[in-house]
Amino acid sequence: MAAGEIQVLAFVGAPAAGKTEAASVAKEMGIPVITMGEVIREELKMRGLSLSDENAGRVATELRDREGMDAIAKRCIPLIKDIERKKAEKMVIVIDGIRGIAEVETFKREFGNDFVLVRVDAPLSLRYERIKSRGRSDDLLSISDFKKREEREKGWGMGEAMEKADKVVKNESFIEEFKEQIKRIVFP
Repeated sequence: MAAGEIQVLAFVGAPAAGKTEAASVAKEMGIPVITMGEVIREELKMRGLSLSDENAGRVATELRDREGMDAIAKRCIPLIKDIERKKAEKMVIVIDGIRGIAEVETFKREFGNDFVLVRVDAPLSLRYERIKSRGRSDDLLSISDFKKREEREKGWGMGEAMEKADKVVKNESFIEEFKEQIKRIVFP
């Protein structure tokens, strides 16, 4: 990677698998993080809608229907380029929250071999425990609603994106172990 170039690491995984926790590790290491969900939350604010799973899902689906399945990725690319312009040295940028294969393909077209997709895996029962404890207003879900959320995201191509991952991290035990795995991926 030459001076001024970037390495883009993107996290993909089922809801509450640990994508945001992985991005937090990068942020703690001083690495810029672009959160795809923040694009949706900003759109909700712009429309005067409250943050709920229903509103977030509806708006995300609407944007994908209107602008293409890679709509969120296309909105993130200028944010990444803006960070790149502000740095003179080579750098790593993390993308939190890939939801579909179209997003992966868009980032791969834009960044080529400098784009690395990392899948974060965790079992459903553990993910549901996590989502209930993180306290976001869009996470107030029953197990049935949680499964519907996952199916909605699979409808965006999340399963196929997860299959295309360059690296896989298991997030099934202690947080310290998970953080160490992420650190080794970010700075191999």
